Amino acid sequence: MAKANYIGRRKTSTARLYIEEGKGNFLVNGKAIEDYFKTKARLNIAKLPLDSTELDGKYDIKVTVRGGGITGQAGAISLALARALDDLNDDVHATLKERGLLTRDDRMVERKKYGQPKARKRFQFSKR
Repeated sequence: MAKANYIGRRKTSTARLYIEEGKGNFLVNGKAIEDYFKTKARLNIAKLPLDSTELDGKYDIKVTVRGGGITGQAGAISLALARALDDLNDDVHATLKERGLLTRDDRMVERKKYGQPKARKRFQFSKR
């Protein structure tokens, strides 16, 4: 099986994931996933598609992720991994879809507008 390439995005983060059958190695930007994501919550978000489909340990995964913060990167990895597993296994689509793992979360930070200190915050109004 050749290495397949999948893309996942979340906020301003982009993850490019390479997957092949193997022993379960999971590298993110050259580090083990446990070393890259220090908190358990973000590690769980990134590995959720593997845990949901009970395929943990069957694939070697290498991810290059850039941009955004650590939470956005975890979400981007999760989407790329879900797309990869869906493409490689015919029987996991329903499980991934049911848990919302195949849906791109398109929420982005709203831009700052001129004449205001932030996107929606206004300067204090003075009547007199």
